Amino acid sequence: MSEQVGRSKRSQLVAEIATEIRTGRLGHGERLPGENQLATRYQVSRGTVRSALAELQRRELITTETGVGSFVTFDGKELDQQIGWARALAEGGADVGTELLGIAAGGDPAVEEQYGPVVTVRRLRRAGSQPVSIEVSALPAVGALADLPTTGLVDDSITATLRAAGRQGVGGEQWISVEPLDAADAALLERTPGELFLRAIRVTRDQNGDLVEYVVSWLDPQRFRFHLSFPAAR
Repeated sequence: MSEQVGRSKRSQLVAEIATEIRTGRLGHGERLPGENQLATRYQVSRGTVRSALAELQRRELITTETGVGSFVTFDGKELDQQIGWARALAEGGADVGTELLGIAAGGDPAVEEQYGPVVTVRRLRRAGSQPVSIEVSALPAVGALADLPTTGLVDDSITATLRAAGRQGVGGEQWISVEPLDAADAALLERTPGELFLRAIRVTRDQNGDLVEYVVSWLDPQRFRFHLSFPAAR
């Protein structure tokens, strides 16, 4: 019975702190109260607090530095890739800015070998003043999309540009890895070369299997997370 009570208190503590983080009452980068303060506030043991903090860290909501404390690493912004990350961040309440780094004909030779000629759009995202991602999008150089280096994006949005060109994705693939930043990308992101970032590759295709977008993103792991749903085993 005591073990069940302990788990119940731990679960309740995890739920309450997670709610404070997800609703923004505990903001990104904010330090949590110390173990003694949490134990007193929630009337639980320090062991329960430590166990709850470990679970919150496993969920990537906080990080704990020995001898320093626990800090919020999740900013509470759920990202809907169907509407684009910039719009999703903005609708989630983040102060988002997008800097267009350039639009050029051509792109990664490996991508062009597989999918044909492309136009490459490079952008930098900021949340407030902090750079949080670099996105390099390869779009098929067909129709109006081939003229993008001259005409630019529709409403400064790749999503809107693809929609205007009649290119609609219905499926695709995505790969996520953790890799070190090279010197050029680190400079853009105002980080140290070799710092680990999430590297996401997403390929979107239309109903005929033709390329809609091939995007490579470097994402701040303290700002982005990925959630995968799958059918329950039968």
